[in-house]
Amino acid sequence: MIDIQVDSLIFGFSDSWKVSKYDEWAFYRNHFSRRLSGIKAVDLIAIEGQVIWLIEAKDYRQQSRTKPLDLVEEVAGKVLCTLAAMLPAKLNASDSSESNFAAQVLRGQQLRVVLHLEQPVTHSRLFPRAIDPVDVQLKLRTLIKPIDPHPKVVESTQMQGLPWTVK
Repeated sequence: MIDIQVDSLIFGFSDSWKVSKYDEWAFYRNHFSRRLSGIKAVDLIAIEGQVIWLIEAKDYRQQSRTKPLDLVEEVAGKVLCTLAAMLPAKLNASDSSESNFAAQVLRGQQLRVVLHLEQPVTHSRLFPRAIDPVDVQLKLRTLIKPIDPHPKVVESTQMQGLPWTVK
């Protein structure tokens, strides 16, 4: 089992997967993100066979969202920037494991996008969930349709059949 921690969440993948915390790559941090302001990265890239999963995790259980940028636009931007970095990473990353991982991403046959969105479990009329996952999923589908016409917005209690776990 491959366990990877993103903030307070632990993602568990079977051993057959290849998973990387893209936002921690030296190529991304030291080279790609420094070229233009606004370059961002998804948290995880996971590979299962020929399927490439771009996973962004947001945990608002302890603190609500304070960024002025719309969540859907933020995620879509991270997806686009991550994809834009894969060819340069394959060709120019000084870390061979990053270069090889990028090459595997580029050989993929299908792209999938997942926003893992944790919010407080209890909610009421006075304290409703701040973000409606269904609304986010519909907006995300509109923005990234050419990349993934069926992106998923999930949480640990409703994984919608995804083949990994989150604790």
